[in-house]
Amino acid sequence: MLIRLGYDIQFDISAPVAFVAQLRVHPSRHADLREPDVLHVEGLYAGVDIPSSEYIDSYGNVCTRFFAQPGPLRLWNTTLIEDSGLVDPVALDAREIPPQELPDDVLRYLLNSRYCETDLLSPIAVELFGNIAPGWNRVQAICDWVNAKVAFNYNFARPTKTALDVFTERVGVCRDFQHLAVTFCRCLNIPARYVAGYLGDIGVPLRLPMDFSAWFEAYLDGKWWAFDARNNTPRIGRVLMATGRDAADVAFLTSFGSSTLRKFEVVSEEELPPTQAPVGA
Repeated sequence: MLIRLGYDIQFDISAPVAFVAQLRVHPSRHADLREPDVLHVEGLYAGVDIPSSEYIDSYGNVCTRFFAQPGPLRLWNTTLIEDSGLVDPVALDAREIPPQELPDDVLRYLLNSRYCETDLLSPIAVELFGNIAPGWNRVQAICDWVNAKVAFNYNFARPTKTALDVFTERVGVCRDFQHLAVTFCRCLNIPARYVAGYLGDIGVPLRLPMDFSAWFEAYLDGKWWAFDARNNTPRIGRVLMATGRDAADVAFLTSFGSSTLRKFEVVSEEELPPTQAPVGA
């Protein structure tokens, strides 16, 4: 399956601003790209890119730095990626790894972080999920609980909302669902990391306005597995962009100054092969 990915994000800038963007496909999916994955940064003159540079952060994500002058700012890209077309894998027998046996680079995903207060939610996590057999089914039970108990509503989104806030208020957006699930996992010594990426409506009858998506990954049986407390069903066509401890590590755009958003469009949809012309045409 081929999936067309892209975005068109536009701002008005009133004063010079430095930015860091995480809008590139994650390096783990680079081999699947069938077209270049290029972040175009345009200022006052459309078609003329603002100079930018890239680096890999401590989580392995591609970050792009640039400095925008006052005026319009446009970030855009279109690329094509090959995907298996299969739903998220499920491994019901995947086991939890004891903390003392975890790889060094996985341990940090057991710790408290900006939006995931394990110290405050540990007693609740143990009460709710401590009696469930360790492994895949316990992570799935966490997703089931969060999906059932938290209502989705864009009107209740705010950048300061933490996992404890979500548990208390029982409403939020996709990132809030994932933060609460990630926190519950960590409270039970299951490494969990927050993920940002593309997730279109492939195989889903209900079509909603596109946005970048959030899910999370749990470390079981020596590998990372995708879970999604918001949608809570295996999906087709997840494309990873960035991973981190929580949303603070994977913001699609960080600005060191003010800007006004005036357009935000995201594309993630199956691209069908062109119809072949009849023989002799």
